[in-house]
Amino acid sequence: MKVLGIDTSNMPLGIALVDGDVVKGEFITNVKKDHSSRAMPAIELLLRRCDVAPKDLDLIVVAKGPGSYTGVRIGVTIAKTLAWSLGIPIAGVSSLEVLAANGRYFPGVIVPLFDARRGQIYTGLYRYEGGALRCLEADRIVAADEWARRLSEREEDVLFIGADAPLYSDLFRSHLGERVHVAPPSLALPRPSELVMLGKQKERENAHVFVPNYLRLAEAEAKWLAKQKGEQNDGDQCSISANDCS
Repeated sequence: MKVLGIDTSNMPLGIALVDGDVVKGEFITNVKKDHSSRAMPAIELLLRRCDVAPKDLDLIVVAKGPGSYTGVRIGVTIAKTLAWSLGIPIAGVSSLEVLAANGRYFPGVIVPLFDARRGQIYTGLYRYEGGALRCLEADRIVAADEWARRLSEREEDVLFIGADAPLYSDLFRSHLGERVHVAPPSLALPRPSELVMLGKQKERENAHVFVPNYLRLAEAEAKWLAKQKGEQNDGDQCSISANDCS
């Protein structure tokens, strides 16, 4: 089975092609450039270099968020368009779960995170059990200090993973002390090949009904909803309920 993975949910752009259990190719960049103009050329280049035609694909796996609203939307739109045009299913994986997969050999709990600004983070809680990544607490957007307090109650070592983890390392250490471990830069970026491996185990969905998981609304949407309700809302921190561990 040939599977294409697409991750544009945050600044890194990741594309991977997996054939069975073999990673045929992987493309990752971590530069501040427009995913909308770079993602499709990257997909086309990877498929060409791996001698695979789009019609040979059996499944599209996409990082479905949370992350950048625009980034998530770009990746999901490309994935849905490809799946629909090729007549193949799509599978979505939490962008945080993909990042947590980099902590495969850590013996404690794993906390992937993306900065959500204003002292908030996108995060969740994961652990490897029996070689499989298990979600312990659902993905959410939460104040970093509140999350640090909750983690301190677990009394076990915690691995923080993500390019934004160093931004909060001092805060976490103030609550957890020596139990804090921050993944090195080489593990700070989500791997699109891990995305594919996780996606192969997820439920297949029809491209027409597949939806991303933003966790919070875009500013324009939040302002519109606040206006409809007649409430004062700056539209930046309107949150949606946490995603389940699926």
